[in-house]
Amino acid sequence: MAAAAASGAWLTRAATVLVLGFVVASAKAGDVDMVFLESAVSKEAVCLDGSPPVYHFSPGSGAGANNWLVHMEGGGWCSNAVECSVRKGNFRGSSKFMRPLSFSGILGGSQKYNPDFYNWNRVKIRYCDGSSFTGDVETVETSTNLHYRGARVWNAIIEDLLARGMSKAQNALLSGCSAGGLAAILHCDRFRDLLPATAKVKCFSDAGYFVDGKDITGNNFVRTFYKDVVNLHGSAKNLPASCTSKLSPDMCFFPQNVVPTLRTPLFILNAAYDAWQIKNVVAPSAADKKKTWAQCKLDIKSCSSSQLTTLQNFRTEFLAALPRPEQSPPSLSMFIDSCYAHCQSGSQDTWLAEDSPTVEKMQIGRAVGDWFHDREVSRRIDCPYPCNPTCKNRDDD
Repeated sequence: MAAAAASGAWLTRAATVLVLGFVVASAKAGDVDMVFLESAVSKEAVCLDGSPPVYHFSPGSGAGANNWLVHMEGGGWCSNAVECSVRKGNFRGSSKFMRPLSFSGILGGSQKYNPDFYNWNRVKIRYCDGSSFTGDVETVETSTNLHYRGARVWNAIIEDLLARGMSKAQNALLSGCSAGGLAAILHCDRFRDLLPATAKVKCFSDAGYFVDGKDITGNNFVRTFYKDVVNLHGSAKNLPASCTSKLSPDMCFFPQNVVPTLRTPLFILNAAYDAWQIKNVVAPSAADKKKTWAQCKLDIKSCSSSQLTTLQNFRTEFLAALPRPEQSPPSLSMFIDSCYAHCQSGSQDTWLAEDSPTVEKMQIGRAVGDWFHDREVSRRIDCPYPCNPTCKNRDDD
């Protein structure tokens, strides 16, 4: 019970119950139970600070009782010990700072606003490793006490979900936003292989299609950054072998090099003017020392004409990095809107609401539902900014 007591101390206003090696915590009405997977600690499947991994779980019901939606949280990456140490002090690197939360959007429980997934078993895997769940380094340096164990965290949580009933799934969708959206691509085929051969299994990436682009100085800032992430976390052995057999591991952190090799159906949701990529691929601080892009990065409406030209060029580059029809299976769907946004599936107002964003008169939630249930496979690519008045420009993660 010592572990339960410790976990309980991390959760103000929360009640905790220890059941078979994990702690379940819940708080106010509307919040979804947190599962502190204490049993994972013995497997060394832990957050950056060594604390146990966490997921939120809402059980399925009725016709959705044997269907599973597993959604991975986003939150960027850390590429060196200093960055990872900062994350140890918050929920990005430690479950000690995690709190209960409510579900919305693709995870929402309303039939009206999430008709295709509302009664499924819905899971949100919290992100506390900084490697899109790919890290696995055995050694823990005494000076930093950093645990690079993202892949072990993913494996431990998936094993726990299989034991909860996912091993008998009839339908399953692996999804994620941002770094979690990248993880949905990197773990897609592995997830498929862990589930029954008779199950319908697909993957959905929201704002996870990070491209290998140049910044405003002509350098490949994000390529160098990803290389550092892969090396630091020991990610190489956990990236899709279908890619690493042909390219260096750091290049297999880019979806454009992985998606054409996938065996499992995938849906790509992304803004063509992805807010995170504009801030960190196109105009990262290292390339914008005079901060001439500061206002533009905060609000696309504040961009100068020359900056807008750069953004339109990025859109062209982004679209060119998407898999062409002849490069991908016919089951690949896309929804690429012209919004300045990052992550659009986790909030009800962008997922499926009366005024949510549309492309070709289709809302995101309906497009994803139609694709999963084989009602329609589509590749919707929006016209250039500022053509779409339904956009909700935001930078959620």
